[in-house]
Amino acid sequence: MPTEEGQDLIDLTREICDKTLRPQVDEAERAAATGEQFPTEVFRTLGEAGLLSLPHPEEHGGYGQPYEVYLQVVEEVASAWMSVAVGVSVHSLTAYPVTAFGTAEQQAALLPRMLSGAQLGAYCLSEPLAGSDIASMTTRATREGDSYVIRGRKAWISHAGHADYYTTFARTSDDGGRGLSCFVVPADAEGLSFGTPEKKMGLHCDTVREVMFDDVRVAADRRIGDEGQGMAIALSALDAGRLGIAAASTGLAQGALDLAASYAKERKQFGRAIGEFQGLSFLLADMEAAVTSARATYLHAARLKDAGRAFSKEAAVAKLVATDAAMKVTTDAVQVLGGAGYTQDFPAERFMREAKVTQIFEGTNQIQRLVIGRHVLR
Repeated sequence: MPTEEGQDLIDLTREICDKTLRPQVDEAERAAATGEQFPTEVFRTLGEAGLLSLPHPEEHGGYGQPYEVYLQVVEEVASAWMSVAVGVSVHSLTAYPVTAFGTAEQQAALLPRMLSGAQLGAYCLSEPLAGSDIASMTTRATREGDSYVIRGRKAWISHAGHADYYTTFARTSDDGGRGLSCFVVPADAEGLSFGTPEKKMGLHCDTVREVMFDDVRVAADRRIGDEGQGMAIALSALDAGRLGIAAASTGLAQGALDLAASYAKERKQFGRAIGEFQGLSFLLADMEAAVTSARATYLHAARLKDAGRAFSKEAAVAKLVATDAAMKVTTDAVQVLGGAGYTQDFPAERFMREAKVTQIFEGTNQIQRLVIGRHVLR
């Protein structure tokens, strides 16, 4: 259970969601679907409230909260605005390498602004031809004196063009997965440019673009960890990132369930609320069971992480269970609302569109099954 401080942070998040996020989410997502719109002020509000730094150590400017509390905050945000919740998870992912693998000097120089809300990060790992297969990336960082020169392209990068820094993985040798390294690239680095925003099915306020590195020069002291340690850093960060997506997916499913339950109590047919019909009440019960199960899996994995125990398998299970639940629950929410669910008068159709990508990013659910299967067969 969260401490009193942890519960206060969750309650604060709930208040911000009700007062700031929910009143603007529908209009913002519709506007962003036809022209780029990024919720910069929303992230600034969350940062000023300390909600972008929860799982990071206090000595680095974080809140030093257990991962269990951080993920419940992400869930609350997702129940109101999924694009923002994904952004919170991505931002935490971008700071993680510095927190976990950076030197004391790097932590002192970089983390205060990363964790204060003054900056927002982007995580540059995937490439056009290297998604789940990280070891096949071709973006290269070549050492030249006291700096590295980075050349290549990254794809499907959240916050691209809006971030203040880019946590970037690039090849420093040809030794396969052992030839990757991690860098923190400032947004104003010369040679850094961006593609046209992707036209996506959902999450319109989560701007996603290609990031191009055209001889981008980065000081050597912005390499995080040793040369060749990039794969270990990326995989370690992805375990934590999968939990962020699991929590966000749970929040999205909870939002869809809340909408469906409210509608089922108000909509009347044949002289009574539709929720009183057994067929519909059973559907709502299955939706509740799916949300509760998803929440249990991510909290279990978070508690293992907080206890310093291995949690890679459990993170994959949580990501798989929670995102499949989000897809099912949001689809069922549209069914509960009937024809109204297929219109933009209600957010059910948006929830359904947003849920689909959760089964794809941070490792497809087929990749999660591979990870889980390997753990089971060890």
